[in-house]
Amino acid sequence: MRPRFIALVLGQFLLCGLLPVANAQEARGRVTCEIKENGESASGTVSFQQGGKELAGGACGKELSVPPGAYTVLLRLDGALDGPSQQQSLTVVLNGKHALKADFATGTLEIRIASQGRRAAGMAIIKQGGLQIGTLGSGVAAHLSAGTYQVVARYRSQEKNLGDIKIASGQRVTLDAVFE
Repeated sequence: MRPRFIALVLGQFLLCGLLPVANAQEARGRVTCEIKENGESASGTVSFQQGGKELAGGACGKELSVPPGAYTVLLRLDGALDGPSQQQSLTVVLNGKHALKADFATGTLEIRIASQGRRAAGMAIIKQGGLQIGTLGSGVAAHLSAGTYQVVARYRSQEKNLGDIKIASGQRVTLDAVFE
């Protein structure tokens, strides 16, 4: 009968807060992340992965609570056509404070399509390394990671290969594709 009484009294102490109990939030580490685009503050996300599975994640710019452990961390830039990410390793320690930073080098690409001397509704296919990464409507600008891209403009049933286009960090490239 005595063990039951002790368990009952101990339970009451715990419920009343008279004995310290570890809070689940305290059994974690705190992580902040900062995303930049060409050295300027930007919006992005972070993903904490172990064995290919995401265990935690969220928006950068606010503190995240992450369980202790070794992670592969993916930092992603929002709004870029090619969806750039940077991978880092991080070991989160119990009650530790950790900071992650990533700076993405991007430029801007715009394709303007014209036919018979007038602006026309068309599109451009953007590829890198032979793989299509996205499309742009005529007159629409998009952010892309600095690099070389293959661009093909389309208007109705016609196509024009605009060749290899190099985009540098902070550079704006505007291409004109004129169709008959």
